Order: sequence, then C-alpha cells, then structure tokens
Amino acid sequence: MNKVIILGRLTADPNLKFTAGTGTAVSRFTVAVNRPFKKEETDFINCVSFGKTAETISQYLTKGRQIAVIGNIRTGSYEAQDGSKRYTTDVAVDSFEFIGSKDVANNATTQNDAFSGGFGDDITPVEDPDGDMPF
Repeated sequence: MNKVIILGRLTADPNLKFTAGTGTAVSRFTVAVNRPFKKEETDFINCVSFGKTAETISQYLTKGRQIAVIGNIRTGSYEAQDGSKRYTTDVAVDSFEFIGSKDVANNATTQNDAFSGGFGDDITPVEDPDGDMPF
C-alpha cells in the first residue's frame, strides 16, 4: 500500500499550469512539515495535484497556509539539459483539507491543535474513574 498523509504549511503559492494536449490542470506546491520531537528540523515535501483539485488548491491556498494532504508517493526521472539524469519524488494528491486560518502570523497553534480543529474532531481525554483500564 502506498498512502501518505502530511500536515504542514505551503512554502510558496501553488504553481498552476495546464497540459498542452488535454488542458488538464496541474498544480505543484511544496509543504513544509515539522518533524515530531525535533522542533528545529523540517522536511520540504513536493506535491502535485491534477484536475479540479489542482484548480481549487491554486485558487484558495497561498504561501503560509496550513494544509493536510492525503496522497501517494510517485517517483520519476528525466534527463536535464546538461545530459545528466535527475530523479524526482512527489506526493500525488488524492484529497486535501484546509487547516487553520488564513492568518499566517498566528503560528501559536500546535500541529495537534490544528489537526483536531481542522477536521472538526475535538479530542477530549477520557478519565477512568476507578483507574482500571483494560489495556
């Protein structure tokens, strides 16, 4: 199974283009994802979306906006102008969710708060009154 879920912020506005033959929308963007337990380490994940998803992402998301992406990893290669072979790794977007607000300056929200708040699922810890959890 090839399934990826990432939560992060766009590093720049998405780049929307249309294919020459079919006119299909293709949007490319990069998501900065903080590594858990490593506050100073960030991964920059290249993403690509197609069709209506690509148009929606390009229309409503801008640099700094939080996004949750669900997709799959795709690898590829091409020959550069200098003749060298280049390899690519992208997340092909199956679906996405808007996370957080448009206010980029409001970075006080943690990833866990943004994740639970963005999907509308408030997680409340459940206390065991007699302290006898079965697991």
